[in-house]
Amino acid sequence: MDLNPEILRLYLVTAPTLCPGPALVETVTAAVRGGVSFVQLRDKDTTTRDRIAAASALKDALSGPGVPLVINDDLEAAVVADVDGVYIGQDDVTSAIARQRLGRDKIIGLSCEVPHQVTAADTQLIDYLGLGTVFPTSTKTDHKPTIGLDGLSEMVRLAQLPTVAIGGLKKEHAVGVRRTGCDGIAVVSAICGQADPQSAARDLFRAQHPTTERRS
Repeated sequence: MDLNPEILRLYLVTAPTLCPGPALVETVTAAVRGGVSFVQLRDKDTTTRDRIAAASALKDALSGPGVPLVINDDLEAAVVADVDGVYIGQDDVTSAIARQRLGRDKIIGLSCEVPHQVTAADTQLIDYLGLGTVFPTSTKTDHKPTIGLDGLSEMVRLAQLPTVAIGGLKKEHAVGVRRTGCDGIAVVSAICGQADPQSAARDLFRAQHPTTERRS
């Protein structure tokens, strides 16, 4: 599908340790009110059945504002829950299999940690790329060495698809990420780990649009 890069602008990745159980829907709903434009359900340590249940609850909550929902890694859960798509890593199911199972109208995101993965991404099968890990993060410890903003800039330059920066990103990084040309910033604890997810999302959104805020 032809993905509008704007929907990647403020991208929330959920963390079960930071918004467990019933807090998941509440946290995500508040974050969307604050400006989150895309949601990825990520829970590596649960079952497909539980991911389907969580995705179904989120899908209902997000249907009103029309914010896309994808599931990290679990293609079966994405198919059964009929969410907007899936986000896959380099060692997960192939993009060809994901596209075959999901059809042309669903979203497929691909994680890219090094430049050659960006250039190898099949633009006929993939809709967007997650680039990073940009900075160290406690929510994913099994990543390749961090790339920093310079590495992010290089990968954005190589990309032929919309991009979102992932890994250790906070409000203070928003302007730097935009300057690389990356379409969006993905966060986890910067929203899920906050007492007021709506305000945290709003602050991140404003940090991405400093000129607009100064004019207002």
